[in-house]
Amino acid sequence: MILIVDDSPENIISLKKVLEKNDFEVDTASSGEEALKKILKKSYVLIILDVQMPGMDGFEVAEAVSGYSKAKETAIIFLSAATANVNLITRGYSSGGLDYISKPVDINILLLKVKTFYRIYEQSRALNEMQKALREEIEFRKEAERKKDEFISIASHELKTPMTSIKGYIQLLERSLDKNDKETIRARLHKVQNQIEKLNLLIADLLDISKIESGKLKFNRQYFSFDNLLEHLIEVMQQSNPQVKIVKKGSVDGNIFGDEMRIEQVIINFITNAIKYGPDGEEIHINSEIRDNELYFSVKDFGIGMSEEHQQKIFEKFYRIEETSERFQGLGIGLYICQEIIDRHKGKIGAHSVLGEGSEFYFQIPLYSEKEEKKQPQL
Repeated sequence: MILIVDDSPENIISLKKVLEKNDFEVDTASSGEEALKKILKKSYVLIILDVQMPGMDGFEVAEAVSGYSKAKETAIIFLSAATANVNLITRGYSSGGLDYISKPVDINILLLKVKTFYRIYEQSRALNEMQKALREEIEFRKEAERKKDEFISIASHELKTPMTSIKGYIQLLERSLDKNDKETIRARLHKVQNQIEKLNLLIADLLDISKIESGKLKFNRQYFSFDNLLEHLIEVMQQSNPQVKIVKKGSVDGNIFGDEMRIEQVIINFITNAIKYGPDGEEIHINSEIRDNELYFSVKDFGIGMSEEHQQKIFEKFYRIEETSERFQGLGIGLYICQEIIDRHKGKIGAHSVLGEGSEFYFQIPLYSEKEEKKQPQL
């Protein structure tokens, strides 16, 4: 927008008409004081400013404008009938003006100057946008690099832990073999098996991350019984964690469309996290139901919970809550993989949590394939 400042209504009317005819948006002010009030409220690309006005003259307005951070990028063209006064011209440039036009105004010259300033403004704005985008990209890459380095460090530590345990148990097994202590051997073999399972899960997550990054994470979608899958998982998880009561609520009749193995992966992650982050909780609640032709599934624990800030970031790659990272093992990629799986099922994933009161993680996915979805009646 252009602001014309002149105490002469005739000058304002004639300039405004010409500029609007050439598709410029125009605002006007009849005094320096009125101009400053408008400049405080609006942004202008260009100010065409009469030098000789009663009260606050054009130079004073320009000097005041130069002090506004909002108007620092605004160009000023001075208009004056005092063509021969070199001192006035010099003061105009020193007070912030970028050009000077004598009255009576040659409209063609004025239009050329206005178009030039607009072009410079557009180029400057585009350059600023490019610089902003570049700065954001640099910051994003720096943060990604930092997270990658942190992840490598965490992964190295997490992989080393079960390996060290396995090595230690095997050494103990060798001593037990010499004593032919079958009960001790059986117990230690069970512990080795647990550590191997942890190692297997870590490696599986690392492979999944690699496949996600390369776009090679494969899905095999078909219809399957969700209730049968869930019953089997609850039975296995309950046997592995007898200290926690797993309470199942709701059911899903019939089959749903999806990758059974990948959906199982999400459910196991949810239940494992609920047990891990609710170490003092006596039970966790699992709910499944049908809502508007979608499967809704959730796992609720009564453990440590998390803040609103963490809820917004918990599904980001490599994100780990600092307060819990020392207490609980993990690579910070499990929920990121879960989100990728649910996204690929055209679904939604999320969490509700209250710090100190527990968390509820949920997902919902369409019951049918896209082809079958179109045939279903709208509820």
